[in-house]
Amino acid sequence: MPIVFRNNCDFSGFTEDYDKVRTFLLKLNNPNYSFGRWDWMYTHGWLDKTGLSKIGLWEDNHEIVALATYDCQLGKSYFCVLDEYGYLKTDMLTYSREAFTKDGEYKALIADTDINFQNIASEYGFIPTQEKESDAYYPIDVNAINYKLPEGFSIFSMNDHYDIYKYGEVLWKGFNHELDGEGKYNPSEDKLAALNNEMKRPNVNLDLKIVVASPNGDFVSYCGMWQDATTDLALVEPVATAPEYRKLGLGKAAVLEGIKRCGKLGATKAWVGSSQPFYYSIGFRPWGNSTCWKPK
Repeated sequence: MPIVFRNNCDFSGFTEDYDKVRTFLLKLNNPNYSFGRWDWMYTHGWLDKTGLSKIGLWEDNHEIVALATYDCQLGKSYFCVLDEYGYLKTDMLTYSREAFTKDGEYKALIADTDINFQNIASEYGFIPTQEKESDAYYPIDVNAINYKLPEGFSIFSMNDHYDIYKYGEVLWKGFNHELDGEGKYNPSEDKLAALNNEMKRPNVNLDLKIVVASPNGDFVSYCGMWQDATTDLALVEPVATAPEYRKLGLGKAAVLEGIKRCGKLGATKAWVGSSQPFYYSIGFRPWGNSTCWKPK
């Protein structure tokens, strides 16, 4: 059968198309745009939902073999394709440039090791930029994972103690919104409902959403883990520690506890989309880089 392209898919909720994309990403097993990134993006409060109808699928006998998508905000696209369908990259690039451009700006993320795709981009008038995304991995040995919390601090999962307000607060502080002058955490009821939808979603395992609490019970560090029984990969996203509690080993504890739990469920590697020294210092290793290419 010929390859069939379609967009305007049904992403109005946890639909059949949502499941098909997730299944494809699990099959592809690529940390650059993994099933966890798809799950995280799909219910994220910052998601520009106007882009959902622009996500492009290429199917062979009704099975997805290639995907062109974005991550929350338009202006940059990501490409996922099975090796034997690499010849679709030209179509994927030309489609994505038209579909995902925002305010005249567009970038295509291409792996630095994908020489073929780089050649295609160059042929179509693209040039590399200084903007990169990096991936790092952690080889999981459950018995070798150790950490120590300061006295009085505790570690548990959102399944043990579910508090969506405190979850939002630690992310607000941990991503420096207070430091940047945006004020104290003061969410509306709608914002709390949106956060609840982010957290309580299909395929979620609340035992993998790890919290470190201070002696007074505040959530002061958090690590979200994404794991699926059909793959040996786990994804770290997001990680945040309140500024006043940094450099105490709390972020390390949250990440390692999450990785350890994923290892017990069958994961052999944990991935994070980062090259920050923090991750290297706790055992992550560099994996690969991708560069944003833009039209001349």
